Amino acid sequence: MHPLTLRDAALFTDLYELTMAAAFFREEMRETATFSLFARRLPPTRAFIVAAGLEDALEYARGLHFTPDAIEYLRSLGRFEPEFLEYLGSLRFTGEIRAVPEGTVIFPDEPMLEVSAPVIEAQLLESALLNACHLQSVLASKAARIVIAAQGRDLAEFGMRRSHGTDAALKAARCAWITGFGSTSDVLAGRAYGIPLSGTMAHSFVTAFGDELEAFRAYARAFPDSAILLIDSYDTLEGARKAVTVARELAASGHALAGVRLDSGDLLTLSREVRRILDEAGFPGVRILASGGLDEHDIASLLAAGAPVEGFGVGTRLNVSADAPSLDLVYKLVCYGDRDVLKLSEGKETWVGAKGLYRSFGPDGLIAGDVLSLGVETPPTGSVSLLQVVVDEGELLRPHPSLGDVRRHCAGQLATLPDQLKRLQGHGEYSVAVSPGLRARQERAQAAVGAPRPG
Repeated sequence: MHPLTLRDAALFTDLYELTMAAAFFREEMRETATFSLFARRLPPTRAFIVAAGLEDALEYARGLHFTPDAIEYLRSLGRFEPEFLEYLGSLRFTGEIRAVPEGTVIFPDEPMLEVSAPVIEAQLLESALLNACHLQSVLASKAARIVIAAQGRDLAEFGMRRSHGTDAALKAARCAWITGFGSTSDVLAGRAYGIPLSGTMAHSFVTAFGDELEAFRAYARAFPDSAILLIDSYDTLEGARKAVTVARELAASGHALAGVRLDSGDLLTLSREVRRILDEAGFPGVRILASGGLDEHDIASLLAAGAPVEGFGVGTRLNVSADAPSLDLVYKLVCYGDRDVLKLSEGKETWVGAKGLYRSFGPDGLIAGDVLSLGVETPPTGSVSLLQVVVDEGELLRPHPSLGDVRRHCAGQLATLPDQLKRLQGHGEYSVAVSPGLRARQERAQAAVGAPRPG
């Protein structure tokens, strides 16, 4: 389950975080360090990231502590000095965290969050914060593309059975809901997050009966006002005709068939034929839903071809983000004490210092460009600050937004994307400028470590 449910959640870290902390402790290094969590680059199929997992990240930081059992386990490893273990026993997070609001659209090099705290505290957060933000940002970014492709059609998330574990399934439902999906099949996610539930039936229900029509009738008797019939177990068009029979029987008793679902075959051709069968029988209100290994590309193609599908169920390819299952998300030291810190490894360069991140909008209300700056610089005129202090001296400054508020914020963010960033293929690039102040500090830091000036 979720790391926060684990009694010894502080041990949810990589060993080298603890060995570095022990070395810092031995060297009496206690000054404030700033770490920046950001994506170096995007997968080729992505134009943007939807920042997600921030609530979990903040809660992990606020709750950081080593239980007596955790200390005893670390003692048993024979790696750590008693004085360091005693220090860990009283450690709590006392620093500051600046973060973008969850559901915000961001781009490479833009901090999702920054941590400023005594170096040991900040270092020990790395692995868990990356874990919390990585999976959910990957899933939310995938889900947002599906929402864009669906053009307002209903979307249901139902990929829990192929998710990478229980917690991943719950987080997939949460991320899909944040970005605009209408429901999930995951009952525990519904309970945990208040997400509406949806579901139809499996082929096993139909094939358990000796007759397809009797299976449909049995389900309709159980759910006379919400039945959605899965009609492709045998012959899809014959299944549609049997669905018409059930629709007539329900109508005669004052009820209505909610819909039919297609889960295989040529969905474009079948949806057209099924729509014709339903309409000719006098049931234009019976909805057609489609599923079966779909992703944003399939949905976009179906709708571009005029498929009369009113909703989609999306599972595996969303829940494992099949085309882009990982993000190059990193947590890098950018300042220690009064000294700017940077990394110059090829392809892994970092910008120095605690950051400011500002966004400007065009007259059409769409995003027009971002500026990455030093936090102490004056914001560009008319811009909006994306990074805000959310934790100070280890405590939240305000309650976490509700999931509904995060969902509304994300919808607003997606609505500001220009068309070139919404394209599923061949997307455009977005301008992220670096302020003169940040660039000058970067050059001074490079000179301090003997690196040549750029250009």
